[in-house]
Amino acid sequence: MASAILTRSGQRLRFLSSCVPLSRLFHQIHSSFPAIGSRVPSSPIGVMASSAVSNFSTQSASTNEPVVSADWLHSNLREPDLKVLDASWYMPDEQRNPLQEYQVAHIPSALFFDVDGIADRTTKLPHMLPSEKAFAAAVSSLGIQNRDGLVVYDGKGIFSAARVWWMFRVFGHERIWVLDGGLPRWRALGYDVESSASSDAILKASAASEAIENVYQGHAVGPVTFETNFQPHLVWTLDQVKNNIEEKTHQHVDARSKPRFDGVAPEPRKGIRSGHVPGSKCIPFGNMLDDSQTLLPAEELKKRFDQEGISSERPVVASCGTGVTACILALGLYRLGKNDVAVYDGSWTEWGANPDTPIDTAN
Repeated sequence: MASAILTRSGQRLRFLSSCVPLSRLFHQIHSSFPAIGSRVPSSPIGVMASSAVSNFSTQSASTNEPVVSADWLHSNLREPDLKVLDASWYMPDEQRNPLQEYQVAHIPSALFFDVDGIADRTTKLPHMLPSEKAFAAAVSSLGIQNRDGLVVYDGKGIFSAARVWWMFRVFGHERIWVLDGGLPRWRALGYDVESSASSDAILKASAASEAIENVYQGHAVGPVTFETNFQPHLVWTLDQVKNNIEEKTHQHVDARSKPRFDGVAPEPRKGIRSGHVPGSKCIPFGNMLDDSQTLLPAEELKKRFDQEGISSERPVVASCGTGVTACILALGLYRLGKNDVAVYDGSWTEWGANPDTPIDTAN
């Protein structure tokens, strides 16, 4: 029965354009699907594992580590003070729609966190950090409170989940971890996934999107259950990056690919010059991960940074294309005990589009 539901769901999803904004997809998907609330075991292993008794508390997850394992999450999934977030996001050229994929399969009870939707609505730059008030309103609409422990994952392994991990830390929430290896790792271990079309999670995701809109339009929002504590040292602006070229207070690390960093490969977005911020170093975000898309051990991570002359003893600011994969560098440095890495939110999309910013290339 469950497999038949998933088949019908997939057929309906193919009729939804991957180019439709997620805010409009909430309504389309809600009206297109029958009520679904079934759990779909990934394999017989998942059926056996789901009967295991939890012997852990969320307090056992150390805030000194930025990730938790799929085994740990499975053991703690029923803890009342734990919430799981699906924060999948993909590059436009991948033609993958995270909300549609969430509908087909997600970790049981996971909420959907819209990376593009829970963002600043006053800029054309993609998924920029929202205001404190907007973030608090959106997160409260998802039912998240300050006492909650959060585990965030994505559909690639470790990718956009690191961005949401960073966002919560910017707003003062430390009890958050990335699921090591993400949904692919969860499924590879045979743990259950859930399919739901008209679930409470979709209604909450829609409410979060509406809350963001209301805040930026100056309208009233519902009760706020999440209080922010803004950490300005974790987020940098264009002016701070520009000043750092001369002042060199921070080591600047770029998470983009080496060809893009060197300026020999075009940027994926139109109107963006190629190259890098003068004085910055390139450590592609994939260097933080192993073949299974899990975070490398500390000693291996240290080698990656040492090879580029980046010291964990000095301040670091990270950037990338749009402020997503820079957070994976921050995740890696956090494992090395460095919890104060700043992320340049506008990253190369802002810098490369600005005619007044200096650019270096390999030539």
